[in-house]
Amino acid sequence: MAELDTGTIIDGRYRVLSRLGSGGMADVFLAEDEQLGRKVALKLLHRRFSEDPGFVERFRREAQAAAGLQHPNVVSVYDRGGYDGTYYIAMEYLPGRSLKQLIRQEAPLDPIRAIDITIQILKAARFAHRHGVVHRDLKPHNVIVDDAGHVKVTDFGIARAGASDMTETGSIMGTAQYLSPEQAQGHAVSPSSDLYSVGVVLYEMITGHVPFDAEAAVTIALKHVSEAPTMPTAVNPRVPPELEHVVMWALNKNPADRPQSADEFIAALEAAKAAILSGERGQHTASMAALAPVALPAAAVGLAAASAMPEVAPRLPPAYEPPPAGMATLPVTPPPEDERKGTPWAWIALLVALLLAGGAAAYLLTRPATVIVPDVIGDSLNTARTVLGNRGLNVSAVNEASTKVAGTVIGEIPSGGSNAKKGTLIALAVSSGPGTASVPPVVGLPLGQAKREIQQAGLTVGPVFRQHSTTYPSGDVIGTNPAAAQMPTKGSPVTLFVSSGPQNVTVPDVTGDSVAQAKSTLQGDGFTVTTTNQTTTTTPAGNVISQTPIGNTSVPPASNVNLVIAKAPTTATIPDVKGQTAAAATSALQAAGFTVSQAPKNVTDQAKDGIVLRVSPREGSTAKKGSAVTITVGKYTAPTPTTTTPTTTTPTTPTTPTTPTTPTTP
Repeated sequence: MAELDTGTIIDGRYRVLSRLGSGGMADVFLAEDEQLGRKVALKLLHRRFSEDPGFVERFRREAQAAAGLQHPNVVSVYDRGGYDGTYYIAMEYLPGRSLKQLIRQEAPLDPIRAIDITIQILKAARFAHRHGVVHRDLKPHNVIVDDAGHVKVTDFGIARAGASDMTETGSIMGTAQYLSPEQAQGHAVSPSSDLYSVGVVLYEMITGHVPFDAEAAVTIALKHVSEAPTMPTAVNPRVPPELEHVVMWALNKNPADRPQSADEFIAALEAAKAAILSGERGQHTASMAALAPVALPAAAVGLAAASAMPEVAPRLPPAYEPPPAGMATLPVTPPPEDERKGTPWAWIALLVALLLAGGAAAYLLTRPATVIVPDVIGDSLNTARTVLGNRGLNVSAVNEASTKVAGTVIGEIPSGGSNAKKGTLIALAVSSGPGTASVPPVVGLPLGQAKREIQQAGLTVGPVFRQHSTTYPSGDVIGTNPAAAQMPTKGSPVTLFVSSGPQNVTVPDVTGDSVAQAKSTLQGDGFTVTTTNQTTTTTPAGNVISQTPIGNTSVPPASNVNLVIAKAPTTATIPDVKGQTAAAATSALQAAGFTVSQAPKNVTDQAKDGIVLRVSPREGSTAKKGSAVTITVGKYTAPTPTTTTPTTTTPTTPTTPTTPTTPTTP
């Protein structure tokens, strides 16, 4: 599946925090459960498996079975569900190292520490077995160890609960280095199969190596079936014999010769631990007396006898039968010359030789009928089974990647033409198809280059989907399905997810808003903001007159938006306010940006009382904003009354002529 971005919400509940890793079946992410506020490990099934109804059903049912395992040494399964065409399991998140990381960094481990870790693994297995669940893939990769040494087992993803039919008969599931012989042969598994795997894990902890390894998985599987493991002390001489004995007991090929329960395994380990701590090396308790040694090929009998502890009285393995031709045997290393002199080794060797000679003679007298092994390489598996079965031979088949058609036999042990007794197990390697190829890391590459690298890896280019991305430029690959380092079948298609650049967003319309409010809105949506000023009288100063891009336009995220901000003019025309009341004139002049002072003028006309008679500077002229304009306002003053002198009537006096006259004498 394509890489999930941080913050992706799964199923409306789980927010992805980071990627933890990837396995053969699923990718694992660290997520936060937003409902319960806790971190979880979220395992998402690979999409190629989600398209297989049978696999999905197994995934669903086994997740349900695992969810029922609540134990201090078992990782809890919280939830399961579907997302984006696939399925997920939400599990307990455990910070710490996997046991595999611990082994790589610190192996070989101290025996006591290895025993303590193994006992905790066995307690988890014991709990699962009591609930009818066999893990089937116990390995150090599936064991988490915290700094305090506490162990939890995870990944019951391929476990089988009870009589489940979720695994086809004959199929092999698990990791080759840790498979039990019965799993390697495709036979039914049991709790004893898990105990064998735990034995392999313990072997690796105390030696730093798995008992069987090879380049091909089929070769490892065949070794589990047919070869005896190297004694741990041959790899690490510091391994206590008590612990070595328990390990080899668990690694018996026959399940009946191993510990029969996790409890029996734990008891043996605790007895070995007690012996190691007490310093009584080589002294075994009664609980260890029944340990059966690993059944070895004939050539190794002498070696096994020499390394056996005389205090132990083990039950003997089944009577020895010579291995089929081609099976590996362990070489016998004779003791040095100085050890043979003066010691009973020569007598022991002679006795062993006589026993072997007697056994060989008895075998020659009673040997069963032999047949020639048919060459079935190139035949189909069904045909090979029939041909070999007709010769009285048994068949074990394991799958291996090959360019041959799936189901074709590509290997045979013992080889065709060799002699084998009837009933011999013939191990067949069967082609599982063309094999796998690793998906190359192409994220961040241009589409053309990514296609070439996928083809060069032996895969084909599948569908190409365009997705918006703020991380990668348009045309670059942002993810693949399967993801990088996954191992799909050669020739499988790889789906490419290619960036189409960031997804466009809508610019808010902020015209008319104040510049502060407009900036807050735009920057809150991820835009950058620049401003320019424009003198105007139609928009209040400090408000947005216009914007570029205009509001409700679709643009790339983080685009720049330029705002034109209203700026008040520095000069203004003095309005004509003559004839207005002083209050109205003052308001109009202030609105035009002027300060106002008043000068009264007496008027005798009462109609002009409070009325502007004159403006200075005069109306219609231009003046700087903020300057003073004086208005002359009429102030009514009643007129002063005129004073009138009263008229007095006096008797008329005869007018005396101005020119004297001479009176007339009578």
